[in-house]
This record gives sequence, C-alpha cells and structure tokens, in this order.
Amino acid sequence: MAGTFEVFVDADSLFRFRLISPNGAVIAVSAAFPDKPGVAAGIRDARECAGTGLVTDLCPQPAVARPTAPRSVAPAVVSEACDTRLKLDGRAVDEHGHPRPKKPRRAAAIARWTGAA
Repeated sequence: MAGTFEVFVDADSLFRFRLISPNGAVIAVSAAFPDKPGVAAGIRDARECAGTGLVTDLCPQPAVARPTAPRSVAPAVVSEACDTRLKLDGRAVDEHGHPRPKKPRRAAAIARWTGAA
C-alpha cells in the first residue's frame, strides 16, 4: 500500500502537505504554499522526484577500527541444553526446517543414452 498526501492549513494560514506512511507515521512535511494550486504542484513535484532522487550521506564517518594483536581464546563449550542449533529427530536442520544431508552430495553423472528410442 502506498503512502498518502494530506493537504492542510498551518498556523500562519498557509497551505502545506504531509506525506503519511501506510502505518500512519508522518514521513515528510512540505514548505508553505500561498494557495491550493501551489500545493498541488508541490505534490506533483514530490511524486516525480521521490522515485528518482539521489541519497546524500551527511553523517560523520565512523572511526576506523584498528586491528589488535590476536588473542588466545579457548574454544567455547556448549552444553546440550544450551545448544541453539535446530534439530529434528536428532539430526541438524537448516533455518527452513529441512534436514541437512549427512554427507556432501557427489556431482551429477553425465546422462548415458541406451540407444532405445
């Protein structure tokens, strides 16, 4: 579902529009327009530019993480009760609930033709 535009009159008796998301949150509020045809032109321009607008990132760059010397870490021991892997009948399953194969599959063989038509 698409967002909606609402036209309203602000405290200074000027026309504005706001873009409302499907869940009801206000996404954007326009500048002031002196009349309704100006608001309609502003909505038309917003629709046209929204799909083709570029994004400019004005956020400050995060500090670069510097690598540290490797630490000796003991392997974690996970008890059977705390094991977070999914299991089905004692076999591990993937995130969709399908059992994982016990061993890797081999490559498919080349088709052999018997000559029977």
